Amino acid sequence: MSMRNLQNMALQMQQEMERIQGELAEATVEGSAGGGMVKVVVTGTGDVQSVQIAPEVVDPEDVEMLEDLVLAAVGDGLRRAQDLATEKMGGVTGDIDLGGLGNLLG
Repeated sequence: MSMRNLQNMALQMQQEMERIQGELAEATVEGSAGGGMVKVVVTGTGDVQSVQIAPEVVDPEDVEMLEDLVLAAVGDGLRRAQDLATEKMGGVTGDIDLGGLGNLLG
């Protein structure tokens, strides 16, 4: 493989990664906990956009449970966002043999 071909491939990969990053910033996933009592919306880049809490889960006597549900829902949303990012980015380097460099990118 010539240096010119390698440079072209690197440029194409960079452009594709930038395009996918833009898509991920626009895409959203929903995480939830407590059977859907607490829901969060997270972008594909991991930004939490909203939190919804069902009124019946709000118990002033058990704030700790609500905190745990919010934490679990955010964790679920972030995992889903990471899965989406991994899925979309996987195609960028999937058909290019980068040798040892592939491990640095993924």
